Amino acid sequence: MRHLIGLLKPILSAILLIVILQATGLLSSVSVFTQRAAMQAGLLNATPDEDTAAPDFNYNFTIKDLQGNKIPFEQFKGKVIFLNMWATWCGPCRAEMPGIQSLYDKVKSDSIVFVMLSWDQDRDKPKIEKYLEKNNFSFPVYQPSGYLPDHLQVPSIPTTFIISKAGKVIQKEVGTRNYDTRRMLQYLQAEAAK
Repeated sequence: MRHLIGLLKPILSAILLIVILQATGLLSSVSVFTQRAAMQAGLLNATPDEDTAAPDFNYNFTIKDLQGNKIPFEQFKGKVIFLNMWATWCGPCRAEMPGIQSLYDKVKSDSIVFVMLSWDQDRDKPKIEKYLEKNNFSFPVYQPSGYLPDHLQVPSIPTTFIISKAGKVIQKEVGTRNYDTRRMLQYLQAEAAK
C-alpha cells in the first residue's frame, strides 16, 4: 500500500498544479513561455521544402481589416503570401507571434505579403487591437468576412500557409513554429524572385 501511495503522490501533485494554474489563468502563460523556449532552442523551426504536388489556392473569398474595410483576397494574387491563422486566446499562436513579427521586419519585398488572419470574433476587435499595441506588432491583421474556402477550414490554430506567386500552397505548418530563421527568409525571398 505504501508503494502505491508513493507512486500516486507525484501524479496527484502534477494534477493539483495543473488545476491551480488553470483556475488562476496562469496555465496559458506557462504554455506560451515553454513554447517560446522550445522555439528559441530550434526545436520548432518551420521547415520550408519544395512541394511538387502543391495544391491550388482558392482566392475566392473576402477578408476585412481592423477598420472594417472588406478586401477581396484576390488582390494578393501574383505575390508570395505568408498566411497565418491565429487568435488572441490561443497560447500557441501568441508564442509564435514575436518570431513572425521579426520575419516580417526582415522581409523587404513588395512581392511578399503577410496576412495575419485572426479567428477572434468581431466583438473581440478591441481585444485584438490592444494585443497588437501591447506587443508592438505591426504586421497587417485581418479577420474573415464571411465564407472561407475549404482549405482554410483548419482543425486547429495556429496554422500557417505559404502561397506561391503562381497560386500554389507550397507550405502548410500546423502548430507553433519559429519562422524567424535564415532558412525561412531565404525561402520566401527565393519564391518572390521566381
